[in-house]
Amino acid sequence: MKRDFQTTLAEWNGKAVRKPLVIRGMRQTGKTWCVRDFAAKFYKDQFLEVNFEFSDRWAPVFDGDLDPGRICDELELLWGRRVRGGGTLLFLDEIQLCPRALASLRYFRERMPEIPVIAAGSLLDFALDGIQFPVGRVQFAELHPMTFAEYLEATGNGPLAALLREPPRKLPKAVHEKLLDEVRLYSIVGGLPECVEAKAAGSGLLDVREIQRNLIVAFEQDFAKYPERMDDSILREIWRAANASAGRQISYAALSRDHAGATNRKALELLSKARLVKLSRAVASAAMPFDLDVAPRIKPFAGDIGLYQTMAGRPADDMLRERDLLAIYNGALAEQFVAQELAASFGGDEPHWWKRDARNAQAEIDFMVALDGRAVPVEVKSGPAGRLKSLHQFLKENPRTQNAIVLSGASFGEIPEQRLRFLPIYYAGSLRF
Repeated sequence: MKRDFQTTLAEWNGKAVRKPLVIRGMRQTGKTWCVRDFAAKFYKDQFLEVNFEFSDRWAPVFDGDLDPGRICDELELLWGRRVRGGGTLLFLDEIQLCPRALASLRYFRERMPEIPVIAAGSLLDFALDGIQFPVGRVQFAELHPMTFAEYLEATGNGPLAALLREPPRKLPKAVHEKLLDEVRLYSIVGGLPECVEAKAAGSGLLDVREIQRNLIVAFEQDFAKYPERMDDSILREIWRAANASAGRQISYAALSRDHAGATNRKALELLSKARLVKLSRAVASAAMPFDLDVAPRIKPFAGDIGLYQTMAGRPADDMLRERDLLAIYNGALAEQFVAQELAASFGGDEPHWWKRDARNAQAEIDFMVALDGRAVPVEVKSGPAGRLKSLHQFLKENPRTQNAIVLSGASFGEIPEQRLRFLPIYYAGSLRF
């Protein structure tokens, strides 16, 4: 399946000054597949994959000093081929199992920058919490679940995917309705490659749900591998509570009455490091760069919309019968879709939102994004312009904000005098075009 992330890898590979690349992302998003596919195109047989989970022969290479010359000597002896010279791509997979390999990356950058090195791992930030990354010596890249456009392309709807990679515009009614139908399907299948691949191969939604249930079990079993981080039963409880609270402001104490608020907060932060939860933090103003609240107000979102649906437990056929995506879970499903698309589109930055708590003048905007150096408010609504009270108030108080975006199930439209653009929700990942 084609992934937009391949462009990120190609751009990294073409840099004159190339640092080791560390790929972050939720488990099962396709990190290993992407690197292998990239290597097959750019390095062919000059590709050494060091998988610390598959084989225990690699970790001892990094037990000694971290001189990259010595490391390459030992890798060459084990592999039977040359690593030096820059013609071989070195891929350190499941690097969380060998923290010293992670530490070695800074020395590859300093002493052997000609060797292309990529590192990746499952639960990378979660597993290595507290271990210093070689900041400034590596480049980070985030691999998200497949976006809606990637899903369309993988399931045989390439022309529709192409429309979402162009500036938003009004589409014929039949095309508009088709895209809304596909959004409903995507909200069930989600963006994890195994699920998308099953759907593309003709599997039914019940089969996809079974894959998702198995993945949920696997994720929860991962928690038990790191008991020093936190008790896995607490992580499971907070993960499910955060999913149930998607799109709503939370208090840490309310996530679980069985644990202290500080414990719930730590669990939520660990889940965020694992990319199983995305945390949307409120901004204090429309100024750029975003100024986060001194006391952060948080909305959680799920790492993947398909897992979110499966954990919610609503039958897939019931979802398909609901024509209005914004009516499902009181609009939380639509906000989950938008949050996931924005996170992928804006380079991995956490989504943000805005809220004012002034007496008799409360207002809230679902999302705030940075476009061309300006803060742009984004609302997810089903109602007409006249019902966008918070958005109108925000625009009144921020006259320098050039426009606001409303995402809904309606067709494309604009009201220039009110500084409003109405985009169908399927354009959530296209705001940068």
